[in-house]
Amino acid sequence: MQYRYIGKTGLRVSPICMGTMTFGTQADKKEAFAIMDRAYERGINFFDTAELYPVPPSGELFGLTEEIVGEWMQTKPRDSIILASKVAGAASGWFVPPVRHGLTAIDRFHIERAVEGSLKRLKTDYIDLYQMHWPDTIVPIEESLEAFDRLVQSGKVRYLGTSNDTAYGTTKALMKSEQHGTARFESIQNNFSLLNRRFLDELSIVCEKENISLLPYSPLGGGVLSGKYNGGFHPKGRFTSYMNSPNVRQQAMATRFLNEKTLASTEKYVAIAKEAGIHPVTLATAWSKQFDFVASTIIGATTAEQLDPIFKAMDMTLSDDVLKACDKVHEEILYPMG
Repeated sequence: MQYRYIGKTGLRVSPICMGTMTFGTQADKKEAFAIMDRAYERGINFFDTAELYPVPPSGELFGLTEEIVGEWMQTKPRDSIILASKVAGAASGWFVPPVRHGLTAIDRFHIERAVEGSLKRLKTDYIDLYQMHWPDTIVPIEESLEAFDRLVQSGKVRYLGTSNDTAYGTTKALMKSEQHGTARFESIQNNFSLLNRRFLDELSIVCEKENISLLPYSPLGGGVLSGKYNGGFHPKGRFTSYMNSPNVRQQAMATRFLNEKTLASTEKYVAIAKEAGIHPVTLATAWSKQFDFVASTIIGATTAEQLDPIFKAMDMTLSDDVLKACDKVHEEILYPMG
């Protein structure tokens, strides 16, 4: 396997990262252990979690995923794992984080409280990559960076990253970290898939010019690109639960990824995969990691068996013909987030 560096760091990671947000809800501890064991045995050394997980966020369950990951890590050599976690930001566009009574902020107090809680749940004395789960539009970024830098200087965190950020926010953070001499964001974790190519605008340029690595999440568009929702099916899953949720914002998120146009695109992508002799999940995963600015694609699973088509994408390079066919679908079927 060809490992890749994150940004300008010494973190060398597998091209696939094991995401954990389903652990504790859709996957119980036993299944979560089976998933992580299988990923580790296949050579995946990069695992991503967050204080907020599992998803959907819950005031009763937050932190449970880190506890599961922390218990599992006791069965492996700590320095064989690149561990990433996140501090919950302020209220995002679709929900208020049910952490610290919903009063979260990316300031010194919350960053310090968050990392201490994560370290305890993860049963470790350091986190390899610590990320801001959402930008904070109130707290000045230089204050946030100073607080993050203290964690790096103390050895509790090795490197820093951001997520769900914009080109402006990422660029400003880089500028401020350079001005103030603090540790910088080395990665950005944003939604990126065949159904959501927005990152290919200004953000990809920022990554390429500033040597920041994208860690794309939801490469299957929340499972839509597997094809399981085509044909009128509504299988058990996150978007099905969101569609039936009383939370209007969760309904909006499900509709954003699961609608007439995305299903039409998916039908064509499934046909492209069939023509290429690969699984639709393999196609979507391979596509997401086939960009120079991508260090590792974050995947999720609710059963260990779901990992097989993902593993096949690990060392796969899609042909120019397949890439052109995918681009043609994107050009033919347009939707706002595309």
